[in-house]
Amino acid sequence: MQDIQQGTQVQKKSLINPKLVVTILLCSLYFIMYLDRVNISLSAKDMMKEFGFHATEIGIAFSAFSYPYLVGQLTGGWMVKQWGARLSLFICGCVVALSTIYTGFITGLITLFIARLLLGCGEGPTFSAATAAMRNWYPTHRFGFIQGITHSASRFGGAVAPPLVAWFIILDGWRAAFYVCGGLSLLWAILWYVFYRNDPHQHPAMSAEDLKDLPPPSIVTRQSKIPFKALGKRMLPVTMVDFCYGWMLWVFISWLPLFFQNVHGLNLKNSALLAGLTMAAGVVGDTLGGMISDHILVKTGRKRLARNLFIAISFCMGGTFLLGTLFTSDLTTISILLCLSFFSMELICGTIWAVPMDISRNYAGVAGGMMNFGFGLAGIISPIVFGMVVDITGSWVVPFSISVSICGVGAILTWFMHPERPFDGEADAKAA
Repeated sequence: MQDIQQGTQVQKKSLINPKLVVTILLCSLYFIMYLDRVNISLSAKDMMKEFGFHATEIGIAFSAFSYPYLVGQLTGGWMVKQWGARLSLFICGCVVALSTIYTGFITGLITLFIARLLLGCGEGPTFSAATAAMRNWYPTHRFGFIQGITHSASRFGGAVAPPLVAWFIILDGWRAAFYVCGGLSLLWAILWYVFYRNDPHQHPAMSAEDLKDLPPPSIVTRQSKIPFKALGKRMLPVTMVDFCYGWMLWVFISWLPLFFQNVHGLNLKNSALLAGLTMAAGVVGDTLGGMISDHILVKTGRKRLARNLFIAISFCMGGTFLLGTLFTSDLTTISILLCLSFFSMELICGTIWAVPMDISRNYAGVAGGMMNFGFGLAGIISPIVFGMVVDITGSWVVPFSISVSICGVGAILTWFMHPERPFDGEADAKAA
């Protein structure tokens, strides 16, 4: 299944642009993954009403996704090494599809917890496998762009989910949304497996012109030994920064609809609209973040400036705008500030995902998984802590204040990342 041998380059230009198709497929993947991930946030109030859940219980259900998602960050790199990104992402897509459909059949907290666990199993390896899939198909100076555009598609999924799920809830109840989203995931998995190749040189539609700017295919095979200890040491600061980013993202995608409904008394339609607008701001942030970071890199040649400083500034902006929401009760002002905060946080996404690709070519998928381990850990801690604090204090001010502080910590931690130093497997393993 794994395309690791370089084939003969196709000289004739195909009518189909394979790079464009792969980009569309990757964007579609990120869109669908987030659609499946965040549809529960808008269904939460109906679930709470139907099953009698408290905020802590729904927070536990939110966090169930993140346990296997956390483990999947490490298994994703292993899956790619064994089977390649083509088969790995096909398997992930099928698991996501089945778990999402199963969510429509839940009967209480236990079955909801199981459904979210299964979804985490499918999505956990996805982004590290997708990073490995990108590594052979795009040149170095486009890493920030491809990570930014794909993650902007995921935020577009987050933006579409609230009004889409709200429409399904009004039309046919909250369960219908999960059936439709699961069907989309299954369709994507089939299209991916039919079109994608692990080595672009093996793709029949690729021409010599298409291949000229691409890096050599990764030399990692099933027999290659992954230097986990040395690579983990290099990636630890990036993982810690990603934890801080992940904390903030989970606050937005898990609690925003409930915040608008419970704190400001909005109905389902209006809370879905405002949550969707906030996510839409993230679409713009994701796209611009990767492009700006790449532009800085091309102009200056300094990765610490293009990656580290840019991420630190984005953290400071995101925390500052979120802090502003604590000093006003005007819903319009709060909505604008939340949009600006989420926009600022999403400037980080494409940029930080480019860092594992900067650090290691051959182990980009594994490095990306190690980094996203921090995001998965935040996904376990953030929803539970947030829900508990809301239940204990009866206020949203304290959990928002905690989130502002974490933004400051993330900005400081960026100093310890070193994307400018490429990872040398053997040398770094000896040093470790």
